[in-house]
This record gives sequence, C-alpha cells and structure tokens, in this order.
Amino acid sequence: MTSKQRAYLKGLAMTMDPILQIGKSSLTPENTASVAEALEARELIKINVLQNCMDDPRQIAEMLAERTKSQVVQVIGKKIVLYKEGKKEKKKIFLP
Repeated sequence: MTSKQRAYLKGLAMTMDPILQIGKSSLTPENTASVAEALEARELIKINVLQNCMDDPRQIAEMLAERTKSQVVQVIGKKIVLYKEGKKEKKKIFLP
C-alpha cells in the first residue's frame, strides 16, 4: 500500500465510528472471526480497544492483520483501522 493510498483510507476512516470493541479478554478467536466478517462486508473498519485491555493496541492490530490477511492503516491511541480489499464489485473502495 502506498502512502497516498494510506492517506486516502485514513481520510475515509476519520468519519467512521468504531464497529467493534476489544476488551479485557483481549484477542479471542471470536473477536478475530468477527473482525474477518466485518472486513468481508465493509473493507475498511475501525476498532476500539477499551481501557481495561492491557495489551498494546499496535500489537493487537498487527496480530489481527496477520490473522485476517488485512492491512493496518493506522493505530492512534486506542483506535485501530484495518483495510482488506473486497471481492464484491459493488462495495469496493477504489484507491487512488
């Protein structure tokens, strides 16, 4: 992913609300499955890491990206943005 594409996705993600939360139990197989499902449906998702999660959000983002075969767009504070190119034509985000 080029820096221009990453900047474009960051701009799209700014207006989004987080659709998933990672809490005290950190990453579970259920969390990973729901992230993969959300990426299939939306391509670009924002995840909120709650205060009671003791793990580092950057490590969580890298683990999720590896497990779901997606890319980390950004990690700011306790917010994670992931992108995975979709297979459906109508829901596709066109990167510059």
